[in-house]
Amino acid sequence: MSGTENPTAASSGMGTETGAGSAKADILARVRAALVDAPADVDVPREYRRGSDMSRDELVDLLVDRLVHYKAGVEVVDTDQVPASIQQLLTAATSFVTPPGLAQEFLGELASDARRVVDEPGHVLGVMELDATSAVVTSSAVSVAESGTIILDGSPDQGRRAITLVPDHHVCVVPASTIERLLPSALERLDTTRPLTWISGPSATSDIELERVEGVHGPRTLDVLIVKDR
Repeated sequence: MSGTENPTAASSGMGTETGAGSAKADILARVRAALVDAPADVDVPREYRRGSDMSRDELVDLLVDRLVHYKAGVEVVDTDQVPASIQQLLTAATSFVTPPGLAQEFLGELASDARRVVDEPGHVLGVMELDATSAVVTSSAVSVAESGTIILDGSPDQGRRAITLVPDHHVCVVPASTIERLLPSALERLDTTRPLTWISGPSATSDIELERVEGVHGPRTLDVLIVKDR
């Protein structure tokens, strides 16, 4: 064996050229060779189930069941009960943030001592300011009853993603009319180019020993107020 031979390259079948370019070419050549007899692409059927034969009350019950399973707090209320329910949920809060377009009828004349901070274009809250608030109150865009998922789309009544991810407590208002049973039907009601936030219960994860830890990637506490249709 001469001193200029490369036994590793020779035994592997790779060229003796050095550098990332030659290695990449070798890898791609092998991928193409492996795929030479691959079957042709076929159209994937996308006839997903849509719609639902469930009544509005049944959809509400299904969403409640899923959210409770995910350890969220849930209350079904009439529109005029929303302010009192929010007031109760904010009892321990010292401050809370809201998006600029949250309906005033949801807040009413809050008697809470908690200070309300509005996140709006002229007063965008930084991460430290959001972290110093006790809670956030928003509405929602669409909910999927089957999976217990609430979807926010950044509309004025929901605000920026950051305001629902940093505070430790999220109070979310879900109009019953926005509940769909299945995901395909929910997606048809959304503009998927918007910044969507998908919520299925409080933020939680588990380690290798299946120890549940809450509040890792978002609010530790999620309270949902489902508002019945008038």
